[in-house]
Amino acid sequence: MQLPDDTTLTTQGMTPDHATGRVLLLACGALAREILDLIKLNNWSHMDLTCLPAIFHIHPEKITPAVREAVDKHRDAYDQIFVVYADCGTGGLLQQACDDLGVEMISGPHCYSFFEGNDRFAEISEDEFTAFYLTDFLVRQFDAFIIKPMGLDRHPELRDMYFGNYEKLVYQAQTDDAALTEKAKACADRLGLAFERRFTGYGDLGTALAAL
Repeated sequence: MQLPDDTTLTTQGMTPDHATGRVLLLACGALAREILDLIKLNNWSHMDLTCLPAIFHIHPEKITPAVREAVDKHRDAYDQIFVVYADCGTGGLLQQACDDLGVEMISGPHCYSFFEGNDRFAEISEDEFTAFYLTDFLVRQFDAFIIKPMGLDRHPELRDMYFGNYEKLVYQAQTDDAALTEKAKACADRLGLAFERRFTGYGDLGTALAAL
């Protein structure tokens, strides 16, 4: 499977190259790189990947109907469809849709949780309610997901209104990439936040896919 560039993953997502007839992973475009890395690393040749646009990250009301449509579109071509979305701001609607459709989805409130490990994230979340999280993808696409949608490119004075109650930016690193770490530091500086980097790797994402 060929990985599209980040802009394409943000606005369009990706479609499977061909149907193996076995397992289809229906995911957020922000997870495409990590999922394809896991597929390659583990030689999971029975898995295909299709992704919805990653920009749904900031439009969670679009996720559930898009997942329903995608499951209906691909159901006949696969033995199993696994939804690689956590709740992601849908307020339980995505889980209800998956139950109605008879498909499974990854556990957790959002990708920050399952990258950290859901159990671990639950432990630390009480002490980190003033933390703002970024993943590898969101660092690379910081302007598209944070700066432009919030209007900070046009009105930087709004920064304190949006981020005044945050204390630090936590970069959950899926990879050891020095350049990406430097960019994450620059993101923290841009928001006026302290910086913390945690190497999470794939967290519960790898565990969930291995179970398939």
